[in-house]
Amino acid sequence: MSEPTTFRDPVCGMTVTPTESTPHVRHDGEDFFFCCEHCASRFRDDPSRYLGAQATPQPAPADAVYTCPMHPEVRQVGPGDCPDCGMALEPVDASVEDDGGELASMSRRLLVSSLLTAPVFILAMGPMIASSIREVLPEQLSAWIQLALTTPVVVWCAWPFLVRGVRSIRSRRLNMWTLISIGVSVAYCQSALATIAPGLFPDSFRGASGAVNVYFESAAMIVTLVLVGQVLELRARRLTGGAIRGLLELAPERAIRVDADGGHEEVLTSDLHPGDIVRVRSGERVPIDGEVLDGASDIDTSMLTGEAFAVSVGVGDEVVGGTVNGAGTFTMRVTSVGEETVLSQIVQVVAEAQRSRAPVQELADRVAAVFVPLVLLAAVVALVTWALVGPSPRLAHGVMAAVSTLIIACPCALGLATPMSIMVATGRGAREGVLVRDAASLERLARVDTIAIDKTGTLTKGQPEVSRFVISHGFAENRIRDLVVATERGSEHPLATAICRDLRQPDGTTLNADDFESIPGRGVRARVDGVEVAVGNAALMQEIGAGGSMSQASPQEASVGADVFVSVAGELAATMEIRDTLKVNAAESIRVLQSTGLQVIMLTGDRAESARAIGDAAGIDEVSSGLLPTEKADRIRELKRAGRVVAMAGDGVNDAPALAAADVGIAMGTGAGVAIESAGVTLMGGDLGGLVRAVSLARATRRNVRENLLFAFLYNGLGVPIAAGALYPVTGVLLSPMIAAGAMSLSSVSVISNALRLRRAPRGSPAA
Repeated sequence: MSEPTTFRDPVCGMTVTPTESTPHVRHDGEDFFFCCEHCASRFRDDPSRYLGAQATPQPAPADAVYTCPMHPEVRQVGPGDCPDCGMALEPVDASVEDDGGELASMSRRLLVSSLLTAPVFILAMGPMIASSIREVLPEQLSAWIQLALTTPVVVWCAWPFLVRGVRSIRSRRLNMWTLISIGVSVAYCQSALATIAPGLFPDSFRGASGAVNVYFESAAMIVTLVLVGQVLELRARRLTGGAIRGLLELAPERAIRVDADGGHEEVLTSDLHPGDIVRVRSGERVPIDGEVLDGASDIDTSMLTGEAFAVSVGVGDEVVGGTVNGAGTFTMRVTSVGEETVLSQIVQVVAEAQRSRAPVQELADRVAAVFVPLVLLAAVVALVTWALVGPSPRLAHGVMAAVSTLIIACPCALGLATPMSIMVATGRGAREGVLVRDAASLERLARVDTIAIDKTGTLTKGQPEVSRFVISHGFAENRIRDLVVATERGSEHPLATAICRDLRQPDGTTLNADDFESIPGRGVRARVDGVEVAVGNAALMQEIGAGGSMSQASPQEASVGADVFVSVAGELAATMEIRDTLKVNAAESIRVLQSTGLQVIMLTGDRAESARAIGDAAGIDEVSSGLLPTEKADRIRELKRAGRVVAMAGDGVNDAPALAAADVGIAMGTGAGVAIESAGVTLMGGDLGGLVRAVSLARATRRNVRENLLFAFLYNGLGVPIAAGALYPVTGVLLSPMIAAGAMSLSSVSVISNALRLRRAPRGSPAA
């Protein structure tokens, strides 16, 4: 069953799957679908505002630096061709879009070549279909007409190929264009000379009629089919950059800036500066990074995390440009602009990863380095062999076999096999909240068999929560909550922060605490609203006479989460359980990873009891606790010495040594900067669901690269001998250069098309 068609809401950017009840508007002959009637109404009021509101890549400036997708070390100012492989260069700056000049040029040449090649093909093939044509159009006259039509095809339409071929020979960097230019030149020059001066050729070149065979149709068709391949390849390559263009389109072009006197004006996002105040209305995209000053809303952060769930934000919370505002309205202060925004940094990371080289690419490069010389040798061997032992006309057959051998070989398919898959995979990862630093990290992640995971902030939420609050008989809950919050407000302990956050009542009475006292290792005491209030562990309760038979709780236990007690006027008033809990999807993510054969272990500096409890809840059997940062790194090295390929996932400064020691470091995007700097992969959402997506993407990419390399090796391994005439003794048919040209063009297009399949690969379990 095919997947339902989805559309993008032009107002808020949400993905919409239309049904009969989905709001839609028809504008300029096109249907637009919306997530709600509110967005549809805003679109009806001013369609032009939303149709032109998305950022688009800008034309490349004159001093833009370009690079080659296959050879990222090649860089030059302005567009051109790669000196190594002859491929059209692409802009290095991810925010700059190629002007499409190469594609437009190849398309024009293809049009002219097609119009001129069609009659050449008919003239060449006509006598084979109907012998009477020879009587109407003599063979020599037909050859002169073919010469006139083929010359512009070879001289103008094939000019870029010939230039690249000559350049490759001069620089001694032989590539695909070397073979094509030689093949086309040989076929055309032999045919032109046979037409102009047929008497120069010996009998071994002459057919049964006594005339010298000409191959104008082969030369013209080779050029046309190569141009077809180039146009298809350039279009496909533009699709590989669709991820970056999609990311750039997330940032709105305009924002509503609030003046000092409260007025507002619509300005370009590029005109905003740090400190500017911006209003974000319901359903709009957040225009730029900032901090909420007033109001509250729910933000769809799927562009960062890959998960379509809303995050509540309020005063003091940070928001990221490109995310989608929900039903609320708020004002924000701009904190980052230009290249400092999160979206710009994501785009740059993706662009750099797409240009990086995977280790497996070295194999393809070594093969490609000797491939062209071997093909040239094979063409010479084919020519000589046919000339010595082939059927009549021997030299004519030899020329055909040599040209076919040169044309069918495609080192470009070998070179494109890996970088195209990496480009598509890293782009898709960015859309799903998985940032890959380089191709090597993605390749290593596909080979990982053991994943070590930190506890606090990675498996757990990283902040204590009041998971249970029990009021003793005879006390009013609202009153006790107000007393506890007032008492803990003066403490800087992490547990105090959690208590104030979780027990604060929206409409609760604000009380002030007097005579506040912090008792290290036990808790806090204060006088609130005329009564003595104490909040702490069992030891504090025993000290003030409110503990009864409660057992002692050590300060260490209280620091990682334990039972906290409340006494009011010397009586036990309430009991709280404070714990650092698992992230929502942590246990399910661990189960999915384990189901694919991955071994998951926990490395944490917390005490054994707390670590074991979290490990049991997450389904992790092997738990190492009480580890210092250096000891985590040592444990990683032990696993590697045992032959394991290890990934480490963490979020804190204390995880940085282990992240650096692992084969692949995986940082949670919500963690410390040093952890992210030490990692090869960053999960922007900070949840383990992103880890499942990362492993799945890495393994899918590895399969895709292997498929591409296998196809390229098989294609060239079988194509070259077939073109040279290896099957002639069995079939009696020699491969036509036209068919060889078509096969050569399709090989590169097939590799790119296979790489593009990664854009639609399922997000399921990371199958091996």
